[in-house]
Amino acid sequence: MASTLRPGVPGDLDTARPAAQDDAHTIMINRVSWGAIFAGVVVGLVTQVLLTMLGIGIGVATIDPGGASPAASTLSIASGIWYVLSGIVAAYAGGYVAARMSGQTVPTTGALHGLTTWAFTTLLVLYLLSSAVGGIVGGAFSGISSALGGVSQTVAQAAGPALSEANPLDAIRNQIEATGTDPEALNATAVNAMTALVTGDPAQADAARQQAAQALADARNIPLDQAQQQVTEMETRYTQTVDQAKQMATEAADTAASVVSTGALLAFAALVLGAIAGWLGGRSGVVHPVFADRMIPSRRSTL
Repeated sequence: MASTLRPGVPGDLDTARPAAQDDAHTIMINRVSWGAIFAGVVVGLVTQVLLTMLGIGIGVATIDPGGASPAASTLSIASGIWYVLSGIVAAYAGGYVAARMSGQTVPTTGALHGLTTWAFTTLLVLYLLSSAVGGIVGGAFSGISSALGGVSQTVAQAAGPALSEANPLDAIRNQIEATGTDPEALNATAVNAMTALVTGDPAQADAARQQAAQALADARNIPLDQAQQQVTEMETRYTQTVDQAKQMATEAADTAASVVSTGALLAFAALVLGAIAGWLGGRSGVVHPVFADRMIPSRRSTL
C-alpha cells in the first residue's frame, strides 16, 4: 500500500511521528527479556535448594534416636508446609529478579516476567526430578516428596513382613508337620487335603473336610473324630489369618491412597501459590519510570 505522507506537507509528518513513537514505546515496554527470565530461574532454583536444605537440616535435628522424636505424620505435615512456604519464597524471589533485571516499568509486564520465570522453574524442576540428572541436582527437591510419602512407606514396610509371615497355607503345613515323626508321604497327603479344603469349591467343602480328616488321621495315627476336630481348628485359623491379612492390606492401601491424595492436593496448592508469588514478585520488581530515565538517558529520547 503506497504511503500517504506528503513530504511537502509538515502536518502529515507531525502526525506520523507520534504514531511511530507510540509503536516503539509499546514494543519496548512489552518486550520479553529472556536473559532476565533465565536469571530469575537461577535465583529461584538456588533459593529453593537453600530453603529445602535448611528444612531438611531442621527436620533431621529434631530426630532423637535415644529419646522422644516427632511422629512420622508430624514430620510429613511439617515438611509439606515447609515445601509450600519455600516454593512461595523462591517463586517470589525469582519473579522479582526477572522483572528487575528486565528493566520493565509497567507492572503487568513485570508480573508476566515473574509468572514466566515461575513456569520455567517448575518445568525445569520436573525435568530434573524425572531424569538421571535429578539424582544429583534434584536430590534436595525429592527429599520433601520422600518425606510426604513417609507414612505410606512406613505402613507398607510394616504390613509387608506381617502379610508374608502370615501365609495361611504355610501355617497349615507347619501344623501338620509339627511332630516331625509322621511319615513324609502321609504328611504330604494330609497337607494336600487341607489345601484342597481351604482353597477349593465351598460347595464341596464337606467332602474335602472328610478327606482331610482321614488323611490327617492316617498321618498321625489318631482317631478320626480327633482328626476332624484338628481339621476344624486348622480351618478356623486359616479363615482368621486370611481375614487379618485382608484387613491389613486394606488399611495399608487406604493409608497409601490418603497420602497420595494429600500429596497431590498439597502439590497443587503449592503450584498455585507459587504462580501467585511469581506474579507478585514480578510486579514488585518493576523499575520506577523516573529511575529508568536516569539510568538510561537514551530512553527519554525514544518516548
